[in-house]
Amino acid sequence: MQNLTDIAYMKSVLSRHGFTFSKALGQNFLVNPTVCPKMAEYCGASENCGVIEIGPGAGVLTRELSKVANKVVAIELDKRLLPVLDETLSGCDNVKIINGDAMKLDLHKLIEEEFNGGDVVICANLPYYITSPVIMRILEEKLPIKSLTVMVQKEAAERICAEPGTRDVGAVSIAVRYYAEPEMLFKVSAGSFVPPPKVDSEVIKLDILAEPPIKPKDEKQFFRLVKSAFAQRRKTLSNSLSSGLGVSKSDIAQALESCGLKPTARAEELSMQDFCKLADYLL
Repeated sequence: MQNLTDIAYMKSVLSRHGFTFSKALGQNFLVNPTVCPKMAEYCGASENCGVIEIGPGAGVLTRELSKVANKVVAIELDKRLLPVLDETLSGCDNVKIINGDAMKLDLHKLIEEEFNGGDVVICANLPYYITSPVIMRILEEKLPIKSLTVMVQKEAAERICAEPGTRDVGAVSIAVRYYAEPEMLFKVSAGSFVPPPKVDSEVIKLDILAEPPIKPKDEKQFFRLVKSAFAQRRKTLSNSLSSGLGVSKSDIAQALESCGLKPTARAEELSMQDFCKLADYLL
Protein backbone atom coordinates (compact mmCIF):
# COMPACT_ATOMS: atom_id res chain seq x y z
CA MET A 1 0.00 0.00 0.00
CA GLN A 2 1.47 3.32 -1.09
CA ASN A 3 2.31 6.07 1.42
CA LEU A 4 -0.13 8.90 0.69
CA THR A 5 2.10 11.40 2.51
CA ASP A 6 4.96 10.68 0.12
CA ILE A 7 5.11 13.93 -1.86
CA ALA A 8 6.66 12.36 -4.95
CA TYR A 9 4.05 9.61 -5.07
CA MET A 10 1.13 11.99 -4.55
CA LYS A 11 2.40 14.37 -7.20
CA SER A 12 2.62 11.48 -9.66
CA VAL A 13 -0.95 10.39 -8.85
CA LEU A 14 -2.34 13.90 -9.21
CA SER A 15 -0.40 14.48 -12.43
CA ARG A 16 -1.57 11.18 -13.90
CA HIS A 17 -5.18 12.27 -13.38
CA GLY A 18 -4.55 15.80 -14.68
CA PHE A 19 -5.35 17.37 -11.32
CA THR A 20 -4.22 20.89 -10.43
CA PHE A 21 -4.88 22.65 -7.13
CA SER A 22 -7.75 25.12 -6.96
CA LYS A 23 -7.21 28.27 -4.90
CA ALA A 24 -10.94 28.95 -5.09
CA LEU A 25 -11.65 25.66 -3.28
CA GLY A 26 -8.88 26.23 -0.74
CA GLN A 27 -7.13 22.98 -1.63
CA ASN A 28 -4.03 22.17 0.44
CA PHE A 29 -3.26 18.47 0.85
CA LEU A 30 -1.63 17.04 3.98
CA VAL A 31 1.80 15.45 3.61
CA ASN A 32 2.85 15.37 7.27
CA PRO A 33 2.61 11.64 8.19
CA THR A 34 1.86 12.28 11.88
CA VAL A 35 -1.23 14.48 11.54
CA CYS A 36 -3.93 12.22 10.11
CA PRO A 37 -3.31 9.25 12.45
CA LYS A 38 -3.68 11.65 15.40
CA MET A 39 -6.89 13.13 13.98
CA ALA A 40 -8.30 9.63 13.44
CA GLU A 41 -7.42 8.73 17.04
CA TYR A 42 -8.77 11.88 18.67
CA CYS A 43 -12.03 12.08 16.70
CA GLY A 44 -13.47 9.08 18.53
CA ALA A 45 -13.93 6.79 15.54
CA SER A 46 -14.06 3.08 16.35
CA GLU A 47 -15.35 -0.23 15.06
CA ASN A 48 -18.67 0.72 16.66
CA CYS A 49 -18.74 4.25 15.27
CA GLY A 50 -19.07 5.66 11.75
CA VAL A 51 -17.41 8.79 10.38
CA ILE A 52 -18.47 11.51 7.99
CA GLU A 53 -15.49 13.26 6.42
CA ILE A 54 -15.93 16.57 4.61
CA GLY A 55 -13.43 17.33 1.85
CA PRO A 56 -11.25 14.19 1.69
CA GLY A 57 -8.91 15.75 -0.86
CA ALA A 58 -6.48 13.04 -1.93
CA GLY A 59 -7.68 10.65 0.77
CA VAL A 60 -4.84 10.88 3.32
CA LEU A 61 -7.13 11.35 6.33
CA THR A 62 -9.80 9.10 4.80
CA ARG A 63 -7.47 6.11 4.77
CA GLU A 64 -6.49 6.63 8.40
CA LEU A 65 -10.16 6.92 9.38
CA SER A 66 -10.95 3.70 7.51
CA LYS A 67 -8.43 1.84 9.70
CA VAL A 68 -10.29 2.64 12.93
CA ALA A 69 -13.93 3.30 11.95
CA ASN A 70 -16.73 0.94 11.11
CA LYS A 71 -17.60 2.99 8.02
CA VAL A 72 -16.41 6.25 6.46
CA VAL A 73 -18.60 8.39 4.24
CA ALA A 74 -16.52 11.14 2.61
CA ILE A 75 -18.18 14.11 0.92
CA GLU A 76 -16.09 15.64 -1.87
CA LEU A 77 -17.20 18.68 -3.88
CA ASP A 78 -14.53 18.53 -6.60
CA LYS A 79 -15.41 15.95 -9.29
CA ARG A 80 -11.81 16.00 -10.50
CA LEU A 81 -10.74 14.22 -7.31
CA LEU A 82 -13.04 11.22 -7.73
CA PRO A 83 -10.63 9.20 -9.93
CA VAL A 84 -7.77 10.21 -7.63
CA LEU A 85 -9.67 8.86 -4.62
CA ASP A 86 -10.53 5.67 -6.50
CA GLU A 87 -6.79 5.05 -6.75
CA THR A 88 -5.56 6.26 -3.37
CA LEU A 89 -8.34 4.50 -1.44
CA SER A 90 -8.13 1.22 -3.33
CA GLY A 91 -8.66 -1.59 -0.85
CA CYS A 92 -10.51 0.58 1.69
CA ASP A 93 -13.76 -1.36 1.43
CA ASN A 94 -15.48 0.50 4.28
CA VAL A 95 -15.21 3.89 2.53
CA LYS A 96 -17.95 5.48 0.45
CA ILE A 97 -17.30 8.67 -1.54
CA ILE A 98 -20.19 11.04 -2.21
CA ASN A 99 -19.71 13.78 -4.78
CA GLY A 100 -21.61 16.75 -3.35
CA ASP A 101 -21.61 19.98 -1.39
CA ALA A 102 -21.66 19.51 2.39
CA MET A 103 -23.45 22.86 2.68
CA LYS A 104 -26.35 21.61 0.54
CA LEU A 105 -26.67 17.88 1.19
CA ASP A 106 -29.38 16.60 3.51
CA LEU A 107 -27.05 15.41 6.26
CA HIS A 108 -29.87 14.08 8.45
CA LYS A 109 -30.95 11.81 5.59
CA LEU A 110 -27.35 10.80 4.85
CA ILE A 111 -26.76 9.77 8.47
CA GLU A 112 -30.03 7.83 8.59
CA GLU A 113 -29.32 5.96 5.33
CA GLU A 114 -25.63 5.27 5.79
CA PHE A 115 -25.20 4.47 9.50
CA ASN A 116 -28.37 2.62 10.53
CA GLY A 117 -28.80 4.43 13.83
CA GLY A 118 -25.24 3.83 15.03
CA ASP A 119 -22.92 6.38 16.60
CA VAL A 120 -21.46 8.93 14.19
CA VAL A 121 -18.67 11.51 14.40
CA ILE A 122 -17.54 14.08 11.84
CA CYS A 123 -13.87 14.59 11.03
CA ALA A 124 -12.48 16.97 8.43
CA ASN A 125 -9.62 19.10 7.22
CA LEU A 126 -11.78 22.08 6.29
CA PRO A 127 -10.84 24.66 3.64
CA TYR A 128 -10.35 27.96 5.45
CA TYR A 129 -13.00 29.81 3.46
CA ILE A 130 -15.86 27.57 4.63
CA THR A 131 -14.75 26.84 8.20
CA SER A 132 -17.41 28.78 10.13
CA PRO A 133 -20.32 28.14 7.72
CA VAL A 134 -19.76 24.36 7.79
CA ILE A 135 -19.31 24.18 11.55
CA MET A 136 -22.36 26.33 12.23
CA ARG A 137 -24.53 24.41 9.77
CA ILE A 138 -23.63 21.13 11.46
CA LEU A 139 -24.33 22.53 14.92
CA GLU A 140 -27.51 24.43 14.05
CA GLU A 141 -29.07 21.44 12.30
CA LYS A 142 -28.61 19.45 15.52
CA LEU A 143 -27.36 16.38 13.69
CA PRO A 144 -27.31 13.10 15.64
CA ILE A 145 -23.52 13.08 16.02
CA LYS A 146 -21.26 12.70 19.05
CA SER A 147 -18.51 15.13 18.05
CA LEU A 148 -16.95 17.24 15.33
CA THR A 149 -13.15 17.15 14.93
CA VAL A 150 -11.76 19.59 12.38
CA MET A 151 -8.54 21.18 11.27
CA VAL A 152 -8.93 24.93 10.79
CA GLN A 153 -6.80 28.04 10.50
CA LYS A 154 -5.08 28.74 13.83
CA GLU A 155 -6.78 32.12 14.30
CA ALA A 156 -10.17 30.58 13.55
CA ALA A 157 -9.49 27.84 16.11
CA GLU A 158 -8.67 30.41 18.78
CA ARG A 159 -11.87 32.32 18.00
CA ILE A 160 -14.07 29.21 17.90
CA CYS A 161 -12.71 27.90 21.21
CA ALA A 162 -12.48 31.24 23.01
CA GLU A 163 -14.19 31.38 26.39
CA PRO A 164 -16.86 34.02 27.03
CA GLY A 165 -15.41 36.96 28.91
CA THR A 166 -12.03 36.78 27.14
CA ARG A 167 -10.52 39.00 24.47
CA ASP A 168 -10.77 36.52 21.57
CA VAL A 169 -14.44 35.70 22.07
CA GLY A 170 -16.88 36.46 19.26
CA ALA A 171 -20.37 35.54 18.11
CA VAL A 172 -19.14 32.20 16.76
CA SER A 173 -17.55 31.40 20.15
CA ILE A 174 -20.88 31.89 21.93
CA ALA A 175 -22.76 29.92 19.28
CA VAL A 176 -20.32 26.99 19.45
CA ARG A 177 -20.56 26.80 23.26
CA TYR A 178 -24.34 26.79 23.03
CA TYR A 179 -24.17 23.47 21.19
CA ALA A 180 -20.84 21.93 22.14
CA GLU A 181 -17.81 21.83 24.41
CA PRO A 182 -14.79 22.96 22.33
CA GLU A 183 -11.21 21.84 22.85
CA MET A 184 -7.98 22.75 21.05
CA LEU A 185 -6.03 19.53 20.38
CA PHE A 186 -2.78 20.24 18.51
CA LYS A 187 -1.08 22.62 16.09
CA VAL A 188 -0.27 21.81 12.46
CA SER A 189 2.42 23.88 10.74
CA ALA A 190 1.98 25.34 7.26
CA GLY A 191 4.80 23.08 6.05
CA SER A 192 2.58 20.05 6.64
CA PHE A 193 0.69 20.80 3.42
CA VAL A 194 1.21 20.89 -0.35
CA PRO A 195 0.99 23.61 -1.43
CA PRO A 196 1.76 25.20 1.96
CA PRO A 197 -0.80 27.80 3.11
CA LYS A 198 0.35 31.14 4.48
CA VAL A 199 -0.72 30.35 8.06
CA ASP A 200 -0.53 27.52 10.57
CA SER A 201 -3.52 25.36 11.47
CA GLU A 202 -5.00 23.81 14.59
CA VAL A 203 -7.04 20.67 15.13
CA ILE A 204 -10.02 21.24 17.41
CA LYS A 205 -12.75 18.98 18.72
CA LEU A 206 -16.33 19.96 19.54
CA ASP A 207 -18.09 17.45 21.79
CA ILE A 208 -21.82 17.86 21.21
CA LEU A 209 -23.83 18.72 24.33
CA ALA A 210 -27.03 16.86 25.17
CA GLU A 211 -28.57 20.18 26.25
CA PRO A 212 -27.45 23.83 25.87
CA PRO A 213 -25.80 25.30 29.00
CA ILE A 214 -28.43 28.06 29.00
CA LYS A 215 -32.11 28.12 28.09
CA PRO A 216 -33.20 31.39 26.46
CA LYS A 217 -36.91 31.97 26.00
CA ASP A 218 -36.38 32.38 22.25
CA GLU A 219 -33.33 30.70 20.68
CA LYS A 220 -33.45 32.70 17.43
CA GLN A 221 -33.71 35.99 19.28
CA PHE A 222 -30.84 34.98 21.55
CA PHE A 223 -28.55 34.48 18.55
CA ARG A 224 -29.82 37.68 16.97
CA LEU A 225 -28.76 39.59 20.06
CA VAL A 226 -25.35 37.86 20.20
CA LYS A 227 -24.62 38.69 16.54
CA SER A 228 -25.66 42.31 17.08
CA ALA A 229 -23.49 42.56 20.20
CA PHE A 230 -20.34 41.51 18.33
CA ALA A 231 -21.11 43.20 15.00
CA GLN A 232 -19.40 46.39 16.21
CA ARG A 233 -17.19 44.95 18.91
CA ARG A 234 -15.19 48.13 19.49
CA LYS A 235 -18.34 49.88 20.61
CA THR A 236 -20.13 49.48 23.92
CA LEU A 237 -23.13 47.17 24.10
CA SER A 238 -25.35 50.21 24.41
CA ASN A 239 -24.29 51.37 20.94
CA SER A 240 -23.95 48.03 19.16
CA LEU A 241 -27.25 46.62 20.40
CA SER A 242 -29.12 49.86 19.75
CA SER A 243 -28.07 49.91 16.09
CA GLY A 244 -28.21 46.15 15.59
CA LEU A 245 -31.60 45.55 17.17
CA GLY A 246 -33.25 48.90 16.48
CA VAL A 247 -33.80 49.50 20.19
CA SER A 248 -33.34 52.90 21.82
CA LYS A 249 -30.21 53.46 23.89
CA SER A 250 -32.33 54.29 26.91
CA ASP A 251 -34.05 50.90 26.68
CA ILE A 252 -30.66 49.18 26.30
CA ALA A 253 -29.37 51.08 29.32
CA GLN A 254 -32.37 49.97 31.34
CA ALA A 255 -31.86 46.36 30.23
CA LEU A 256 -28.17 46.43 31.19
CA GLU A 257 -29.00 47.80 34.62
CA SER A 258 -31.78 45.27 35.18
CA CYS A 259 -29.40 42.44 34.25
CA GLY A 260 -26.70 43.69 36.61
CA LEU A 261 -24.36 44.88 33.86
CA LYS A 262 -22.47 48.16 33.79
CA PRO A 263 -23.56 50.78 31.21
CA THR A 264 -20.12 50.77 29.56
CA ALA A 265 -20.02 46.97 29.14
CA ARG A 266 -18.70 45.48 25.90
CA ALA A 267 -19.70 42.18 24.30
CA GLU A 268 -16.46 40.36 25.15
CA GLU A 269 -17.04 40.99 28.86
CA LEU A 270 -20.32 39.06 29.03
CA SER A 271 -20.90 35.45 30.05
CA MET A 272 -23.31 33.07 28.32
CA GLN A 273 -25.76 33.70 31.17
CA ASP A 274 -25.46 37.48 30.70
CA PHE A 275 -26.35 37.20 27.02
CA CYS A 276 -29.29 34.95 27.89
CA LYS A 277 -30.64 37.38 30.50
CA LEU A 278 -30.28 40.32 28.12
CA ALA A 279 -32.01 38.50 25.29
CA ASP A 280 -34.89 37.45 27.53
CA TYR A 281 -35.28 41.01 28.83
CA LEU A 282 -35.06 42.81 25.47
CA LEU A 283 -36.67 40.39 23.09
